[in-house]
Order: sequence, then structure tokens, then C-alpha cells
Amino acid sequence: MSSATRYTTTAITLHWLAALLIFATFPLGVYAHELALSPLKLKLISYHKWLGVTIFLLTVARLAWRATHTPPPLPETIPLWQQRAAHGLHLLLYVLLFAIPLTGWLMSSAKGFPVVYLGLMQLPDLVGKDKALGDLLMEIHEMLNFGLLALVGMHIAAALKHHFIEHDATLRRMLPSGKEVEP
Repeated sequence: MSSATRYTTTAITLHWLAALLIFATFPLGVYAHELALSPLKLKLISYHKWLGVTIFLLTVARLAWRATHTPPPLPETIPLWQQRAAHGLHLLLYVLLFAIPLTGWLMSSAKGFPVVYLGLMQLPDLVGKDKALGDLLMEIHEMLNFGLLALVGMHIAAALKHHFIEHDATLRRMLPSGKEVEP
């Protein structure tokens, strides 16, 4: 596969790092949410916040990279409607990768719980303490997360469809180290 059809090493690294963090952050948030108030719950929520801020920062880096490095075109064998659907799905993923950490940060601010990144740097509150707003933001944060889960599932399903059914290079373009995986 030529370098013109593959993503850059930086784009691949940012993609897989964000994916790993999402797969850690989502279940951690669900698990911590269900716990009774305790030191363990507070610790796990802090970890969840750290991961969320990191995902936000990685998303900023990904978009900055993408703004200066054109991604490779999709294979010409992919119908135009699927190409448009893929671009729309990616756009929605990026929107959620911004919106979810921001709603979490806003929720923490409204609930009066600071976001202290990596236990070292307290981020400023984005809104004043407001229980009703905090509860609303928690619902929005949860809904957006489940929306992200659905979109990630679609993203994975599409990549696997292209690899195992279409036998095209869509998945291989984003694999680390130029690995060729047989369909």
C-alpha cells in the first residue's frame, strides 16, 4: 500500500490512542456512576475526568493535524453515498469528542466539583454552581456518550465490512506500522 493511500503515522497514532482512551473512559464512567458515594467513586470519577480531558486534547491535536495534512482519499471503489456517509460519521464523531468532555466539565462546574487534571492542575469552572443545570448537563453528557457508543459501533462495523466483505484497503489505511492484515 502506498504512502499516498495511508494515513500519516501521527494521524494513526492519534486515532488509536483516542480509541483506546474512549474504550477505557466509557465503561469507567458507567461503573463509577453506579457506585454509592465513597472514596473509590470519587477516585474513579477523577480518573474519568482525566481521561476525558486527555481525549479532548487529543481531539484538538487530531484536528490541528488534519487541518495541515490532507487525509488520503477513500478507495474509488466505494460508492459516493458511502463516502458521504463516512464523512458525515467522522464529522459527528469529532463533534462528540469535543461536546462530551465539555459537557462533563460544565457538569462538574455546575455541581461544584472541580476538574483537576492529573491531580495537578485545577481547570477553571465554566459555570457557577447550579444543581438544576448540573443535573441537566449530566443527562446531556450521558446521552452524548451513548450516542458516541452507537457511532463508534457503526465506525467499527463499517471498517470490518470493508475489510472482510468488500476486501478493500479502508481498514489497512489506518493500521499501525503499515501492517497488511489479510481479509
